[in-house]
Amino acid sequence: MPEFIARDAEPDCASVRIFAMKILISNDDGYLAPGIEALANALAPIADITVVAPESNRSGSSNSLTLDRPLRVYRTPGGVYSVNGTPSDCVHIALTGLLTERPDLIVSGINQGQNMGDDTLYSGTVAAATEGFLFGIPAIAFSQSQHGWANLDAAARVAREVVERRLDALGTPFLLNVNIPSIPYEAILGWKATRLGRRHQSEPVIRSADPHGNEVFWIGPPGRAKDDASGTDFHAVSEGFVSITPLQIDITHTAQLAQLRSVLG
Repeated sequence: MPEFIARDAEPDCASVRIFAMKILISNDDGYLAPGIEALANALAPIADITVVAPESNRSGSSNSLTLDRPLRVYRTPGGVYSVNGTPSDCVHIALTGLLTERPDLIVSGINQGQNMGDDTLYSGTVAAATEGFLFGIPAIAFSQSQHGWANLDAAARVAREVVERRLDALGTPFLLNVNIPSIPYEAILGWKATRLGRRHQSEPVIRSADPHGNEVFWIGPPGRAKDDASGTDFHAVSEGFVSITPLQIDITHTAQLAQLRSVLG
């Protein structure tokens, strides 16, 4: 990440603007979601932002790309781009054809609901950030711990503070997963660097029927935390801290690699 280059604001404005930083913002709740609006409003005073987000809620879409149909991009009167695809589609299109300049940072969220532990494998919020990371761009995914958008202003304030930190010491690129307690800003106790916890398996599917009497299934809610020990994202958020977890993409089971080689001969 480049040096933050700040300049004094106008006399009647308390904020400063980081003119050198360009940020691409996306999410999985859709371009009309309160979370992405709050995030964009929080970051606009300190950076040049571009918002490219799904036209509808694409939660749980993970890192999927749409390959079976063309994608359409619409620009709203407010300058936001909406895409009839997944969060990964949005970032991919932005980086490979829509933007004229490469952003310095990819930011995703603010998601309605936590993305901790195993959630990160399914999360479209994390996937949008991951797509940027795969292009070699630092990326951060932001989520609130609860649904309902309670204390969204606090989460947006935290997100801006994270972006303003000197994170280039982590190396470039980095991929961070940030979960923010859905509590007032004054009640947040601080930040903790954490590892991912683990969940129990999901709750059973919910059986229902469509108007024609055909049986349909709804995926059940996520299970409770299985590993929420000290040091995990689950534990930090439950104690009132912001959880920040560095992620990586290589999922090779390195400990099993030597054993596999010996079996194969």
